Amino acid sequence: MKTIEVVAAIIKDNDKVLAICRGYGEFINMWEFPGGKIEPNESKEDALHREISEELEVAINIEEFLMTVEYDYPNFHLTMHCFICTLKDGIIKLNDHNDACWANKDKLKELNWIPADLDIVDKLMNIL
Repeated sequence: MKTIEVVAAIIKDNDKVLAICRGYGEFINMWEFPGGKIEPNESKEDALHREISEELEVAINIEEFLMTVEYDYPNFHLTMHCFICTLKDGIIKLNDHNDACWANKDKLKELNWIPADLDIVDKLMNIL
């Protein structure tokens, strides 16, 4: 089984985090944290800055590493490195997604998450 290695930004604003709703593919209309694939010879941090700039047209500050999620989908294994971030500048524009929200703990539990992101939500329940 092939492994796909990605990064995800948990963008915080006080007691809320940014959730985005996928606008394409197998998990359309399910919620996730923004990010994407790490390119060859790219650091995790560089990949995260690039992906957030491409997906949301904003700049972020990477504050700290949160966790790595390992998840087996039917066709591949996902390794997702997650970082707590804050917005540095810009106004969020959804280029690949059809919705976004700032979610507190209660709202996080209500959203229909992509399976691999559920471990992140569980971890956030203890730190928000």
